[in-house]
Amino acid sequence: MADFHQGGIVTTLHNLTQRPLAELEAELTEFSKTRPMGLILPSLYSELQTKALPHIVDELKGAAYLGDIVIGLDRSTSDEYKHALDFFSELPQRHKVLWNDGPRLRAIDQKLKDMGLAPEEEGKGRNVWYCLGYTLATGRAEAIALHDCDILTYDRSLLARLIYPVANPQFSYQFSKGYYSRLSDGKLNGRVTRLLVTPLLRALEQVLGRDSPGDYLRYMDGFRYPLAGEFSFRKDVIPDIRLPSDWGLEVGVLSEMHRNYSPNKICQVDIAEVYDHKHQDMSLEDKEKGLSKMSIDISKLLFRKLATKGVVFTSETFRALKASYYRTALDFVEMYKNDAAINGLSVDVHKEEQAVELFAENLIKAGDRFLESPMETPFIPSWSRVQSAIPDIFDQLLNAVEEDYEEFSK
Repeated sequence: MADFHQGGIVTTLHNLTQRPLAELEAELTEFSKTRPMGLILPSLYSELQTKALPHIVDELKGAAYLGDIVIGLDRSTSDEYKHALDFFSELPQRHKVLWNDGPRLRAIDQKLKDMGLAPEEEGKGRNVWYCLGYTLATGRAEAIALHDCDILTYDRSLLARLIYPVANPQFSYQFSKGYYSRLSDGKLNGRVTRLLVTPLLRALEQVLGRDSPGDYLRYMDGFRYPLAGEFSFRKDVIPDIRLPSDWGLEVGVLSEMHRNYSPNKICQVDIAEVYDHKHQDMSLEDKEKGLSKMSIDISKLLFRKLATKGVVFTSETFRALKASYYRTALDFVEMYKNDAAINGLSVDVHKEEQAVELFAENLIKAGDRFLESPMETPFIPSWSRVQSAIPDIFDQLLNAVEEDYEEFSK
């Protein structure tokens, strides 16, 4: 059972009592009468072939409080999009599948590219960004959740707990971040959070000073699982949020919420006792892939965020940061080894230290790239800016998605 400790400057909502799902859903159904709810599912077509997504769809059938589900479909042909329409047709909620690779949405994407407003990289960030735009275009959902489609241990209580903080009209939260333990097959997982993000934030505090960039480092360090792919938010969050299109999506979203809202409008919530999903390879051979690339993207995003708050980085800063990070991360390896042992879990210390060595090396790479490209724009433009440039963009999105459906659903 979780403790009730409140750490950091962001409220933590714990799972103290294993409250029955039926009670939570009854409350959510009542909330939905005045605050309609929606769900965003960013998906690869290949995930339709896994065990996880069919089970997720089956679970979602019982979420009667949900009014809308928006599915962003990546890497699919016309036949695969047609199959996806059939696959998701079992959902009783109003739902739409965005065929991100289809000619209609690609035409909109090209128009945005010509104006410098489109995502620069393929991937989850781009998928989520278009789903947010479509959700904003429909204007129906007031409280929206987003979670991944590869969760092997999914049950409906995850969604109920995730969306509850922004759905409850008596709460003032604009954003809620999910967290959980990363355990599977008797092992401790979540290496990038455990061995990169948390030790890096602590090392940044040591090198820069805990309060030199305001409360940003304390804010980020207060999240129990900053890389969790599950979060929820009020509709008003969407117009002004800017998303990274690379592996920095989750850290970028937290950073944007810090920029736009005070900490008392943000919370984190315990959403699952057990959580397992598709694992990324460490990619020691090709360091531009897998968790290696993720570590570079995340580190670079943190550096850019701190730079916007007045922090000046030099090559010497990054060398000092690497040394501080390396020592801090090795201390964390020992902590996690002991934590695993008392819980009967296993940790491969050799692989843990290999990961730390890789991440330390990648800190310098991320720093070099940051210094070499000071004018790089790491975020996709906000939908508020896009609508200012193309006033009817939401109508175009709605029409494209509807026309795709009409053509291929027959």
